[in-house]
Amino acid sequence: MKNYMLIVGMILASMMACTKAVIIETDPTDPDGPISYTNHIQTIMLNNCVTCHSGALPAAGLDLTNYQNVRSASESGNLLHRVEDGVNPMPPAGLISSDLRSQIAQWAQEGFPEN
Repeated sequence: MKNYMLIVGMILASMMACTKAVIIETDPTDPDGPISYTNHIQTIMLNNCVTCHSGALPAAGLDLTNYQNVRSASESGNLLHRVEDGVNPMPPAGLISSDLRSQIAQWAQEGFPEN
């Protein structure tokens, strides 16, 4: 019984962690120069993804808190597919704006520049 309560508690705690928002004051919808991780993509990830995809137990085992992890998820196609998937969207509340999705796609097409 204790194990069951522990598991339920862990599940509830992880679900509640996904409800916290991180708001960054920069405006990634107004790119200033070429799209880069540091100037655009990082803000998109912080505002839309890392509330669930970070920490010791990130959702789906996917940590999107740093350049290399975001690049790897994009190179594999998983991140790019999920942010465009209207049936099973990421984030689960609904697709991010088309401007932000376009920036992620452009970043990938331009070779994932970091700075």
